[in-house]
Amino acid sequence: METPGAPTPKIKAPRRPAGTLYRGREGMWSWVLHRITGVAIYFFLLVHILDTSLVRLSPEAYNAVIGTYKTPIMGLGELALVIAIGYHALNGLRIILIDFWSVGTRYQKLMWYIVLILWVILIAGFAPRQLMHVFGS
Repeated sequence: METPGAPTPKIKAPRRPAGTLYRGREGMWSWVLHRITGVAIYFFLLVHILDTSLVRLSPEAYNAVIGTYKTPIMGLGELALVIAIGYHALNGLRIILIDFWSVGTRYQKLMWYIVLILWVILIAGFAPRQLMHVFGS
């Protein structure tokens, strides 16, 4: 029973754990991008297997499908595929280091920034050439 005039106890919200990997920071964003790029690559591979199998069924259908891949939209799709594969591969190496290096979790944030820098360098080397190929003559 409360005593009249006594202060009411305050209930505090639980503290958010500091230093965890997936709390809306770098670890969570690396996880989200890794899953998105993985799913995108999976669907590309599925379509690639299906369109390649057309060569055995109907060479004319295969040639028609390959002809549609020579459009600028598909060229941009190829650029998006390389962007996804580049991030997925580099972040996969980061995940391996986190899992198998004894201090990997301590440096996971730094390694994510290194992945992003290497990814941008990779894309900066590929994108201009691809775009010239897509929109050039």
